[in-house]
Amino acid sequence: MTILQETKQSSEEVLNPYQIVQTQIENAAKILGLDRGIIDILKKPMRVLSVNFPVKMDDGSIRVFEGFRSQHNDAIGPTKGGIRFHPDVTMDEVKALSMWMSFKCGVVSLPYGGGKGGVICDPHEFSKGELERISRGFMESIADFIGPEKDIPAPDVYTNPQIMGWMMDTYSRITRAFNPGVITGKPLIIGGSKGRNEATARGCVYTIEEALKEAGKQMKGATVAIQGFGNAGRIAAELLAAQGCKIVAVSDSKGALYQPQGLDLTVVTQLKDSSTIMNYDARYHLQQAEEILELDVDILVPAALENVITLKNAEKVKARIVAEAANGPTTPEADKILFQKGILVIPDILANAGGVTVSYFEWVQNLMNYYWSEEEVNHKLRDVMVHSYNEVSSLAKQYDVDFRTSAYMISLKRIAEAMQARGWV
Repeated sequence: MTILQETKQSSEEVLNPYQIVQTQIENAAKILGLDRGIIDILKKPMRVLSVNFPVKMDDGSIRVFEGFRSQHNDAIGPTKGGIRFHPDVTMDEVKALSMWMSFKCGVVSLPYGGGKGGVICDPHEFSKGELERISRGFMESIADFIGPEKDIPAPDVYTNPQIMGWMMDTYSRITRAFNPGVITGKPLIIGGSKGRNEATARGCVYTIEEALKEAGKQMKGATVAIQGFGNAGRIAAELLAAQGCKIVAVSDSKGALYQPQGLDLTVVTQLKDSSTIMNYDARYHLQQAEEILELDVDILVPAALENVITLKNAEKVKARIVAEAANGPTTPEADKILFQKGILVIPDILANAGGVTVSYFEWVQNLMNYYWSEEEVNHKLRDVMVHSYNEVSSLAKQYDVDFRTSAYMISLKRIAEAMQARGWV
């Protein structure tokens, strides 16, 4: 490794998600020739809320939790984005994720800006009652800053429909009105949308289909590695397998499996639900879970957390297509390497936009109080994802840039036009 490479690697390691998204904005804005004032507005969230709220635990003690809610930009419409419960939540992470949400909404033409929230906690440590009180406590602390026409939260890492149900109920109690449109990802019985649970993975699969079609290849027989066998990763694996893809590798926080002739997904799923995927035949265990990112496969789906493809391992990535089901799995320096290698990266703001798209459908259904069938939801989702993929692909070819830059250019242009139309700049 050269001194220059070492310096680059060292500088990349200290980048946090907030710095990464700012770099991505600068890169796309430079190509578009956007006004400096517009860039400066977009590089920072318009509002970031930090809250501390007390919760009574089962043993009678009081514990104070810290949480955040970031609202990036509402030029096009109310802000939208998930709430995560995780011990490593930071304000910079939440700010970055809210900014990615703005661009995710923009690339699929949703009338939203980006929002994101989080509470510093490990939900596995708490009883159901404690988790409910944490959920309600956080909602009470941010209630003045959200609403169906202001900011609409949704599930994220370690949160789920039940938690969204508690939060919606808390907001409805505060406002003294049934307000299902304040939050998405809810249980069906209280205004959730059919198809929402599978939407992130399904949208990702739709973009993979388009990428293979564009490359003149078929789904049947394509080899796939799924890094992160959580909700999105598992459903993506099932949907891809149903179309004839061969799932040769999966991983979770405990380790990784690789079986060149194809894993038995039924067994892997059962093991994940009952114990750990690492109880699968030991012959197929990878020594290091990170090796899954370097396998020679047609499609790699990073579906875990941020910053897993970096300057350290980008040269070793062999997949032909990287479809980012996770948020921010590839760092800027790694992006350059993958592009130079001819690897197609379907960026997170496009690949995993299926979730926010069906969240938008849920919000629309809540406001109308009229609900669609799952077939209708999936049909509308396919239309959005296919159109958006082709728009990003076309612009990428026009400017000879990678898909991420192209996706940002589309989003930045839309947000900039909205700010100009409203007289902000």
